[in-house]
Amino acid sequence: QVQLVESGGGLVQAGTSLRLSCAASGRTFSSYAMGWFRQAPGKEREFVAGISAGGGTTRYADSVKGRFTVSRDNAKNTLYLQMNSLKPEDTAVYYCAASRFLGLTAGSYNYWGQGTQVTVSS
Repeated sequence: QVQLVESGGGLVQAGTSLRLSCAASGRTFSSYAMGWFRQAPGKEREFVAGISAGGGTTRYADSVKGRFTVSRDNAKNTLYLQMNSLKPEDTAVYYCAASRFLGLTAGSYNYWGQGTQVTVSS
């Protein structure tokens, strides 16, 4: 089992950057693929980015490709999401999640953090 805690959210202006972190507890972080999801008010939770357990494979939603970068430091049990060129439509609660394989849907993930709010003003 793994417990996840996100941090780094906030209120920023469009065009700026933000980096989210997800700290994982337990000794098995390196065995899990990790994903970032987001949920805006009135919308379903959507996949943003994912990374394999070893970090060699990444996946991105088309809406963030070229702007967001997912990475992980298994020695620090931490997942990151670097978000550049932020847009108002990126406003959402961002969640990190862990899975035994790199999936693109929320149902693929077993463990979730509590979320961190990102608000992008125009």
